Amino acid sequence: MSTQQIAAPAPVRDRLRTNASVADVAIVACYVVVAFAVVGPLWTDLADGYLTNSGQDQNMWEWFFAVAADGLARGEIPLSTVLQNHPDGVNLMANTSMLGLGIPLAPITWIFGPTVTFALALTGGLAGTAAAWYVVARRHFLTTRAGAAVCGALCGFAPAMISHANAHPNFVGLFVLPFIVSRVITMAHRDRPVRDGVVLGLLVAYQVFLGEEPLLITATGLAVFGACHLAGHGDPLPVLRRLARGLGLAAAVALPLLAYPLWWQFFGPRSYLTLPHGYTGNDVHAFTAFATESVAGDPERAAALSANRTEENAFFGAPLVLLTLAALAWLWRDRTARALGVAALLLAWLSTGILLTVDGTSSAIPGPWMLLAEAPLFDSVLASRFAMACLPMIGLLLGLATDRVLATPRLSLRPLWFAALAVALLPIAPTPLEASERTPVPRFFADGTWRGYVSGGSVVVVPLPDAGNADALHWQTKAGLEVPIAEGYFVGPDGGPERQGTYGAARRPTSSLLHRVSEQGTCPAITPSDQARTRADLRQWRADVVVLGSHQYVDELRSCVDALLGQSARAVGGMWVWDVRGRL
Repeated sequence: MSTQQIAAPAPVRDRLRTNASVADVAIVACYVVVAFAVVGPLWTDLADGYLTNSGQDQNMWEWFFAVAADGLARGEIPLSTVLQNHPDGVNLMANTSMLGLGIPLAPITWIFGPTVTFALALTGGLAGTAAAWYVVARRHFLTTRAGAAVCGALCGFAPAMISHANAHPNFVGLFVLPFIVSRVITMAHRDRPVRDGVVLGLLVAYQVFLGEEPLLITATGLAVFGACHLAGHGDPLPVLRRLARGLGLAAAVALPLLAYPLWWQFFGPRSYLTLPHGYTGNDVHAFTAFATESVAGDPERAAALSANRTEENAFFGAPLVLLTLAALAWLWRDRTARALGVAALLLAWLSTGILLTVDGTSSAIPGPWMLLAEAPLFDSVLASRFAMACLPMIGLLLGLATDRVLATPRLSLRPLWFAALAVALLPIAPTPLEASERTPVPRFFADGTWRGYVSGGSVVVVPLPDAGNADALHWQTKAGLEVPIAEGYFVGPDGGPERQGTYGAARRPTSSLLHRVSEQGTCPAITPSDQARTRADLRQWRADVVVLGSHQYVDELRSCVDALLGQSARAVGGMWVWDVRGRL
């Protein structure tokens, strides 16, 4: 009889459980400390701090959290709102509004404000994702805490995760996905479809309200891994039958819960069917390069190999790539390790897009993304993000290799292996996110001056807010979400027959004109036709007041609006103000 089959006396078992708990808590505590260190620059200036590399996304996400909390305070679960893009509104289910986090954290938002909620979502997302993969790795794949700790650390703090931590809580808070993977694995190994199906269905339903795109990427990665694993299985039919029963029951649980929200997302007001992102993916050199916020980071090189600072989705670094390939070769006879390695390679290839790009130059070599680029759901996903599905596979490979090293009687292997891990992982260790000071909120919004100018209509901010300039969302939040604004930063329909999505509102003539002035610094001669179109646009927006804050071309914009409205602006509350009530 093996020692594993001998039950330890109760006092010994209790002591082992206590030791296990202390060790596990210590590892999770380390994850929490690292997460706070990464997001630290925002935590140290919650009043005025802004993540520099987030573009306008911090404004958008704080607005999402504020709207979720405001809706809950009104006794609603907000699937839509007219606070942006007034009066047409925004379909929140068709945006990454993350209601699954915004609603539970509503008390935090009520008490401390949406910036704290945003910081907490990023910090908890990083630490929670690492901890969740640690637990799942220990449960299904690994025997040592050291191996699981390495896996969790990579999954929670890889360069791609830190890149998204600048702006995308939905791609940082991935803590439910490991448990979805865990339940599918459990389902494949035991015939308890009711319990497993119910749990999986509830997890999937919740994940939809955290992020549908990460769910699709994880499902794709799990399917690829499963196919690779079953390819070496003698008789896969029993496994497939168990999965079919369990997944069927999971769908039966999830679909009734999701039917109305998903209908609202795809067919409700301001819905769309697809959000094109182009066909490019990760540059081949991005896999071996170092990301902006890594210890060995090269910001200029990273910028040249990625779409922007928040989409550095590969950037494993050459040492980690080499170590992963070495671990795969060493563990090749292990079916699980082999499936993990092959699946990671396939997903990395998938993330390169339609055609392989090498150091900025497109080749004629096609990739598997060509088969999925226009498939439903996949047509709204950035191909480069599929590289993130490689993270748990690489982490588990390193964990399996760590297990093997710690189990071998050759003690000389241990220092060599852990030295190799250090060489591979330290260069991609995260550095704190960069933060800067926010532009102060104009007194017009901050002290309630707007109340004297809004009589049930909207505020038109010049230039109108969009994906490149969303400060108005922050101002609106500071005004207590009591005043709607025209246009904004969100995803909505482009108005075309194919029902494609676009970032921001489909611009009206006045919006387009003011945008050009804000970019070029010159206003064309204003004609009576321009004035008529502006009056029509203001009626469409149900405008009560037009306002202009600080801007590099503030004089040009003010003169342009003066000409369009046929009235001069007044300086009120730190802004130029045009009261248009009763003048349209």
